Amino acid sequence: MIVEQVSLADFRNYMRADVSFGAGPTVLVGRNGQGKTNLAEAIVYLSAVGSHRVSTDAPLVREGADAAIVRARLAHGDRRVQLEVQINKQGANRARVNGAAIKTAELARYAQVVLFAPEDLQIVRGDPSARRRFADTLLVQRSPRLAGVLADYDRVLRQRNALLKSARARGVRGDALATLDVWDDKLCALGTEILEARIRLTDELSRPLAHAYASIAGADHDPRLDWALSIRSADPEADPASAPEGTAAPAADQFRAALAAARTAELERGVTLVGPHRDDLVVRIKGLPVRGYASHGESWSTALALRLASAELLRAQSTLGDPVLVLDDVFAELDADRRVRLAEVAGSYEQTIVTAAVEEDVPVALRARTVRIEAGTIREPADA
Repeated sequence: MIVEQVSLADFRNYMRADVSFGAGPTVLVGRNGQGKTNLAEAIVYLSAVGSHRVSTDAPLVREGADAAIVRARLAHGDRRVQLEVQINKQGANRARVNGAAIKTAELARYAQVVLFAPEDLQIVRGDPSARRRFADTLLVQRSPRLAGVLADYDRVLRQRNALLKSARARGVRGDALATLDVWDDKLCALGTEILEARIRLTDELSRPLAHAYASIAGADHDPRLDWALSIRSADPEADPASAPEGTAAPAADQFRAALAAARTAELERGVTLVGPHRDDLVVRIKGLPVRGYASHGESWSTALALRLASAELLRAQSTLGDPVLVLDDVFAELDADRRVRLAEVAGSYEQTIVTAAVEEDVPVALRARTVRIEAGTIREPADA
């Protein structure tokens, strides 16, 4: 897949902007605060239907405007697709493909972009929500229908939590709260689908993760991914790892048993204590969790390897061609050897977009085309 052109209106610090891209690498160069990351963010939004920098869409709309527009022309081989999304400060966003209205979640069917940004250190160093978000974003990119499953789970979770809080306030006992069983059924059905999808995903990520880490770090530190599931911690005997072969209960049964075991504590606290929203993706190298044990360089290599492994998964299954690889302000943090190795990997993709404050930080191999950005204005591209 190639992003051929991007047009912005009232997006971040851009009143109006148009920029063309070609196959291969492009470097967006500008001092901090000029808008190079904002442009990359707009491209990523079409794939992730969200920002990697903020949790809500309102900050994406330029001050004084009510909505932002992101348009892009994509090339899938000989086919051209025009995408458009209107990001509203208030109310639902709107999306179009070739002029026809679609649900915004459907944009991921047409645009596949993998971003690595400094914020991605939080995947390996931050709290569990960052790792869950990483996994769920990749799940939706690979199977857009899962966006609906995740949204439905969040809706059911909010309603179940509201019921628990109400019951706690009224002093209701668990056995007298029959309506909770209905929400348990819904939570279990949706949550089990999420759990199983996440576990399959980490299994499929294992090989490309190991390859990507060795490619970047120049060493085999045996990166591993495992889910710490709250449905197992609620009932240690339900952990398949500790059960005799062939006796582990299905995930749905484990989920139901965990909800039953946690009901008293949930009523006391007024919150749901088990389920995908409480799980953590444990990332290890050299047998130890990256969070708390890895050096700064190892953490960077691991986070970057996770993104590159994601790109490899999308590349392997996609009918759209390679995903677009976006590297936001990455090279300044890497040593010379890692820069060269990353450039070799990035150069193998159909299209790579790199942002940098200092052009010389980017290896020459990726400087085939440079676009300069100053105060929300796109300058004419210059050949390197």
